[in-house]
Amino acid sequence: MSGAPLLAAENLVKTYNGAPALSGVSLTVRPGESVAVMGASGSGKTTLLHCLAGIVQPDAGRVRLFRDAALPVEVTALKDDARSALRRRDFGFVFQQGLLIPELTAGENVALALMLGGTERRQAEQAAAGALAALGLAGMEGRRIGELSGGQAQRVAIARAQVTGARMLFADEPTGALDSSTSAEVMRLLLQTVQGSGRALMVVTHDSEVARWCGRVITLADGVVVADTAGASGVRR
Repeated sequence: MSGAPLLAAENLVKTYNGAPALSGVSLTVRPGESVAVMGASGSGKTTLLHCLAGIVQPDAGRVRLFRDAALPVEVTALKDDARSALRRRDFGFVFQQGLLIPELTAGENVALALMLGGTERRQAEQAAAGALAALGLAGMEGRRIGELSGGQAQRVAIARAQVTGARMLFADEPTGALDSSTSAEVMRLLLQTVQGSGRALMVVTHDSEVARWCGRVITLADGVVVADTAGASGVRR
């Protein structure tokens, strides 16, 4: 895919206790792309996601977010509080277990993402209701997470990731706890979030079937990119 980048990493290096997790990884993600990152356990998949999202600082290399093409934000140069603000505003996250707050309702979980950024509660709740309705959860705003199915809970997580207007979505094993039918539903919804929206999606997975949903597949081994190939295109019907 051609065009201006949305997120770019250059020569990322990260070591834990003397063992390399990333050894000079470079990649570019563009608006509209869906990218799967695959590899065996310990290959560096989650470390890469964490470095790209500003959760972990690499030992060397840099990550840039092209919020404004003329003036990219160097994520790796930001201090902790600035990186936290960037994650609240520009990055959205969907994890294997959703990492939703079980004491809160579906609506409150989604609204919280906006309220942490300073949005007034009523406005945040209205936006949350709209985001949930768009994902087929209209009328379920008041249900607690334990009252939802696994697939419904992941829809709440997707709504939370989108509601702030984040352009870069990260999903770490988002279907790992789901059956194959529900996994397909979740992947379809994730891909729909980037189509024509200017967003991009990166999915970390060990599952080749999940990776095939994405338009591009990056394979890591021992902290190095060993393949960057085209995947399936578009959303499956």
